[in-house]
Amino acid sequence: LHRRMGEAVARVARKVNETVENKTDSLDLANCKLMTFPVGIYKAMRSVTEGIHRISLANNELKSITSRFVTTFSQLRELNLAGNYLHRLPEEITSLLHLRAIDLSRNRFRRFPEPLATAPALETIDLEENEIAEVPTDKLASMALLRILNLRANPVGPEVRLLVRPLVPFELLLSPEDPIPKA
Repeated sequence: LHRRMGEAVARVARKVNETVENKTDSLDLANCKLMTFPVGIYKAMRSVTEGIHRISLANNELKSITSRFVTTFSQLRELNLAGNYLHRLPEEITSLLHLRAIDLSRNRFRRFPEPLATAPALETIDLEENEIAEVPTDKLASMALLRILNLRANPVGPEVRLLVRPLVPFELLLSPEDPIPKA
């Protein structure tokens, strides 16, 4: 077990170092078995955080994202958090002024993450395969740049299905409704 953990830590360190040394705009920590975002990364990446535009933390075991993560990577444009155990986002997500796409598919959200409704540049929100039943339709309608909201495989209520153009300016992706069983 310790060797596996050591390998996982080494893999994360290697990926962080690659990003720092090559000054790339992406940090890919997908499939690293992370339960939290390693605090050491903040220090290691201090010199390049402003240049990071894309982060993938997909398919880890994250239960939360901290406000420090959001404020540190303030220039993010794409954030992939698919396949984790997240059920809420920090309020600070609204301070990501350049965030255009967020992937929260295959998580544990029971309701639409409200802070996203005020993230100014969001164009794509992927919430496929969560447990979302309620959606703040009024708030979503005021999201000027939102183009796609994916709510497939969520138990959304019938009122969400009434959100069609031109009521909302974006494309709403939903799973087909279950056919009504014949008596």
